[in-house]
Amino acid sequence: MGRSKLSDYDYHLPEELVAQEPLKNRDQSRMLVLFRESGEIEHTSFNRLPDYLNKDDLLVLNDTRVIPARLLGQVAGKSASAELLLLYKKDNGNWVSMVKPGRKLKPGARVDLGQGVEAFIEGYAEKDFREVSFNLEGPIEEVLTQLGKVPLPPYIQREIDDPSRYQTIYAAKEGSAAAPTAGFHFTERVFNHLEEKRVETTFVTLHIGPGTFQPVKTEDIRDHVMHAEYYSIDHRVAAKLNRARKQGRRIIAVGTTVCRVLETAANDDGYFEGQKQGWTELFIYPGYKFRAVDAMLTNFHLPKSTLLMMVCAMSGYELTMQAYREAVDEKYRFYSFGDCMLIL
Repeated sequence: MGRSKLSDYDYHLPEELVAQEPLKNRDQSRMLVLFRESGEIEHTSFNRLPDYLNKDDLLVLNDTRVIPARLLGQVAGKSASAELLLLYKKDNGNWVSMVKPGRKLKPGARVDLGQGVEAFIEGYAEKDFREVSFNLEGPIEEVLTQLGKVPLPPYIQREIDDPSRYQTIYAAKEGSAAAPTAGFHFTERVFNHLEEKRVETTFVTLHIGPGTFQPVKTEDIRDHVMHAEYYSIDHRVAAKLNRARKQGRRIIAVGTTVCRVLETAANDDGYFEGQKQGWTELFIYPGYKFRAVDAMLTNFHLPKSTLLMMVCAMSGYELTMQAYREAVDEKYRFYSFGDCMLIL
């Protein structure tokens, strides 16, 4: 497949291009348009997205909602501070969580979260995570809005004034530890323009976990294992996708998370067999043959990240890296609160 070295996916990014806060007007972000067949690159703004889509294209978005999953407290009986990041709920009601500091939060440890709430470290979970329970009669979700914070990515250095800015305007199904950031640019005005052009929209769900932020540590990227993330596709959405595929219309993924869902759930012919839900560990890198996705809107991603590798798989390595160099030269804003790229 070539390009299997982690170092192939490094690039120079000046620190000042990492966006630290969202734009006041979401749809005013810049958009780099990459035409794969011709190799041409255009620079425009996101509010012109409808101009680049065809009538009857099917735009697929991720309707997950970020929960205030970051819990700060004190290790019980010690002066050390502690942090939990809730990832997903188990069938027994306990949560799998990332923890800091790991050396102090071994099985049997307790964390005082304030307001009389304690977390108890029940045991180890996969990938150095912990299984955590709480001293509550009801589920922890009932008090998360009082206790928790929205978990911002580590490269964002300051808290945002309004946590709703780290949500898409269509966020509906709670469960993510991170936002599907390609959707940040959408506003009601853009949706109205898409509707006027008769671009169809639909929603799938993927609850984003820490795999979004976890660095690839293997020099051969094929040895990297993705963190599993929960997804679901409604049977009515599957029918819409199948209809678009049968009619030869383009299916356009809004974000890498939607791309993972569709590529996980589709059969070899790119069709969907009714309602589907489960866990995906799909890792898309160059050499991957797309079955379900024809085009993608996505933000600009970290060097050496699995998300950049997915973009390279879709656009080709050389063309993607050329586009990224041009984005740096043109001083695009990068990462979660940054600008976007439309791959056609």
